[in-house]
Amino acid sequence: MTSGSWSILLQSIGISAMHMQLLPNDRVVMFDRTDFGTSQISLPNGKCRHNSTDCSAHSVEYDVASNSIRPLMVLTDVWCSSGALMPNGRLTQTGGWGEGFRVVRTYRSCDACDWREIPNALNEQRWYATNHILPDGRQIIIGGRQAFNYEFYPKASTTENSHSLPFLVQTNEPNIENNLYPFVFLNPDGNLFIFANNRAILFDYSKNQVVRSYPTMPGGQPRNYPSTGSAVLLPLRIQQGTVNTVEVLVCGGAPKGAFVNALNGKFDRALDTCGRINISDQNPQWLMETMPLARVVGDLLLLPNGHVLNINGASAGSAGWELGRNPVLNPVLYRPDHPVGSRFQVQNPSTKPRVYHSTAVLLRDGRVLVGGSNPHDKYVFTDVLYPTELSLEAFSPSYLDPRLSTLRPNIISPKTKTKMHYSKKMVIRFTVPGPVNPSLVSVTMVAPSFNTHSFSMNQRLLVLPSSNSSKVVGQSYYTVDVTAPPSGNIAPAGNYLLFVVHNEIPSPGIWVRVR
Repeated sequence: MTSGSWSILLQSIGISAMHMQLLPNDRVVMFDRTDFGTSQISLPNGKCRHNSTDCSAHSVEYDVASNSIRPLMVLTDVWCSSGALMPNGRLTQTGGWGEGFRVVRTYRSCDACDWREIPNALNEQRWYATNHILPDGRQIIIGGRQAFNYEFYPKASTTENSHSLPFLVQTNEPNIENNLYPFVFLNPDGNLFIFANNRAILFDYSKNQVVRSYPTMPGGQPRNYPSTGSAVLLPLRIQQGTVNTVEVLVCGGAPKGAFVNALNGKFDRALDTCGRINISDQNPQWLMETMPLARVVGDLLLLPNGHVLNINGASAGSAGWELGRNPVLNPVLYRPDHPVGSRFQVQNPSTKPRVYHSTAVLLRDGRVLVGGSNPHDKYVFTDVLYPTELSLEAFSPSYLDPRLSTLRPNIISPKTKTKMHYSKKMVIRFTVPGPVNPSLVSVTMVAPSFNTHSFSMNQRLLVLPSSNSSKVVGQSYYTVDVTAPPSGNIAPAGNYLLFVVHNEIPSPGIWVRVR
């Protein structure tokens, strides 16, 4: 039985949302490119970009509560860039194309705020790079086209250099690449798991050393741009101050040769496999699983209950302009704790193709915000297979079904924007209208990710340790005692969404700031 439901939020936001980041005030900043001409939304007050007749916006801020947008002015080209939400709640975004190659841009959300740009703030040209927040609060920026290295931002000093990363040379296929937007996750031991093309390493970025190399994924098929699959760090369960099992899931992509074939008009079937690996195991091996639907340029998103949603994408071709075919309209749910063979569940379809340059992020209320889709080098609305998509819609997973409302928790305290201190205990009070099974209550924290090109940077979900189970404190009122994450290696300082989950049904989230 399929489940989940769709709703159109706005028919047009004026731009096609190529990049998306949820902010800790429940607004979502989105941006596209600046180098294709005018968008469908004007800058306010007659503003125009510098040295340009382009008076349209290429970035907007979406307010979830009011379902409205506000145009923003980005100056240099942010096409195929990267970024992360900093511990202070500001988005710091890096790189792009042309004049934007080495630019850093910051955005602090307020009713009149706009982008700030810092020219020449990067050592290298960063285009198709991946960013991750580190335990010290800085970002690491890894790779990009012809950038086989990494650097940090902010810089420790004006003389801080980039560092070579030979793994990016080794995984680069001449004239095809297949290793752009590498999949990067912070391991709880403080090292970085980096997956590119069809294999991965554990990397000590502070010493510039490979700690271990993982086996090539069986079949050897490429999973990174332009053979774009997606990847996610599966939920991290904290027990006695540590995480004993760390697993990564990589799904979809395009087979070898698909990019070149698509350039020549032959659209190969996308990959229908996922690889799952326990990166903390003594002898890690890939477990291969077959998805119900083949998918390239899809997005893997962590839901508050620990399930993984695979959404957006096509079933043939590859990433790149005009190179994808046969949109996959049905999301698929992956349930990591179910037995092998019963983990996938096909969801109800959207009516809108979301192919190359689509985006998706989790919202605080548990919905998934979906936007973008533009497989053309400009905005094209007629006489093409998949017109440029300016709409914004929401996918509501089955846990939001009104028939389940009696099982849904609601957090009473703490209030949103609460501070959490490493290793400190916190009491969470919540209500549930109907019967509660205390042993099926858990508390999760989700880091808001920067989503573009089928990868959600900084995405992680923590299952917090709780003392035994929830306690009844009144009619329909309960408490659960939890312990905050122990360190920045497990939870880098910053803003997270915290949920109480009952019987796989999450409450609306609250914002917490970990420090």
